[in-house]
Amino acid sequence: FGTGTKFPTDYQKALYILDWTFGTIYSIHFTPNGSTYTAEKRQFVSRAPLPLTDVAVGPDGHMYFTIGGRGAESALYRVSYHGKESTAAPSWDDDKYKPMRDLRHELEAFHGVQNPQAVPASIKELGSEDRFIRYAARLALESQPVEQWATGVLALKDPVAVINGVIGIARQGSEKFQAQAIEKLSAIDIGKLSKQGKLALLRAYALTFVRLGESSIPVKAKIAGALEEHFPSGDNELDRELSRVLVYLDSPVVINEALRLMAEESEAGEINIPEYLSRNTGYGSTVANMLANSPELQKVHYALVLRNMKFGWTLEQRRQYFQWLADASAKSGGASYTGFLLNIQSEALANASEAERAALDSSVIAPPPKEEDLPKPEGPGKAWAVEDLVSLVDNGLVNRSFENGKKMFAAAKCGSCHRFAGNGGATGPDLSNLAGRFGHKELAEAIVVPSKVISDQYRAMQILTTDGNVITGRVTNESDGKITILVDAVDATKVAELDEGDIDEMTPSKLSLMPDKLLDKLNKDEVLDLLAFLLSRGNSESPMFTKN
Repeated sequence: FGTGTKFPTDYQKALYILDWTFGTIYSIHFTPNGSTYTAEKRQFVSRAPLPLTDVAVGPDGHMYFTIGGRGAESALYRVSYHGKESTAAPSWDDDKYKPMRDLRHELEAFHGVQNPQAVPASIKELGSEDRFIRYAARLALESQPVEQWATGVLALKDPVAVINGVIGIARQGSEKFQAQAIEKLSAIDIGKLSKQGKLALLRAYALTFVRLGESSIPVKAKIAGALEEHFPSGDNELDRELSRVLVYLDSPVVINEALRLMAEESEAGEINIPEYLSRNTGYGSTVANMLANSPELQKVHYALVLRNMKFGWTLEQRRQYFQWLADASAKSGGASYTGFLLNIQSEALANASEAERAALDSSVIAPPPKEEDLPKPEGPGKAWAVEDLVSLVDNGLVNRSFENGKKMFAAAKCGSCHRFAGNGGATGPDLSNLAGRFGHKELAEAIVVPSKVISDQYRAMQILTTDGNVITGRVTNESDGKITILVDAVDATKVAELDEGDIDEMTPSKLSLMPDKLLDKLNKDEVLDLLAFLLSRGNSESPMFTKN
């Protein structure tokens, strides 16, 4: 915090946070609002580069910060104020919201403590206009035995209080409260609620179903009928919750409406690239490229919830759904994106009928291109050694072909495993910033001798099963007593799943998932073009591609 600085009042009360990657100190300014505060972020200090490591207020009232780390030059800077505004210590007098904060603190004192006074005090505040007081009241109730307050909650009339109280029952109660809880929720007219009230009602429904058990088919149909007329609402946040609950309720409406929304053309507009990305050309350009080819998250959500819909599909709707997943796989969604889509597809296929699965073979996410479909190098190649590559790069990369470098990136199968300039696979490290991380020798070794240095993040594991089989691959998920192993770095669709009890031994592999000899089919010019492509960070305007 800025306490003790000789800054203007607003900055003495601010919180300061450091962004090492993009070289920025931000000041966070708080404004009292109800029982808590709102905050505004302002850019305070920035420069490229400015790898910030620490900040402190000195006894002289100035701010001091240091930079450095990861081999960068270290330095100490001072920030002082020179202006006409007062730098006297600010007054911390109580404001008009103090009574609300005091009430929240009183309720929070009941958290984790059983106290008979908590029940009446908390039930009274479940419908408070301040959501933080409502939250504090609910948690205070949840700290008391549910039998002491469930009846009081179920007798409430105010919709906001009912919703908040039923959430508490769902979290702390048992199945015996299910019917009464759902009855109270279904009596609320969602159309009369504010947006936040609607979201709270939908989440209360979801939590009650998950924690207290499923309702009968007639009750589910009644609730679905009350919600269907509000979907879609035109509000993304609200539509996400509506689609989630309607799928659970087996609504006959949600499939068609969600698919229609997924098929809509997005409004074309200028991509908003944050200014701070320009302060780090390596990371910033990578993020900017991903933003330019990013998936539409709202549509991904619809795909996610629809995977659980078992009934009510036409074959054409199934085909449209799986084709959307296949098309979405071309977007840049980060390291786990492709696997995430494959998991959605896998679960959706499991919920389709056998006849539907047989008819959908051409609509699923395809494995990577076959080798015969990849571009071919002209060659003739050679057995490239580390020294060969170092010599080529040291002699200078000029007059290279950007397009041929891009072609060789595909021919050498680099893009099957590695993301570069916002595109490509995710089973290996992102190569977009290797120009700033590797010297020429380290780059050559990483390509020619990939097993010499293996990142822990991408290291394969060698697994010996109890029946004597050996499986080598990268563990991508561990949950519910099972592990998922990617067994082919080039093809993210090839995975193995094992029960933890079937594993006898699991040890880190000494061999990289990246094959060696990937350059051996390329001739000298093709290797030079590929290296220039990589070291340019995919920038066709780089001097490496400028003719002399």
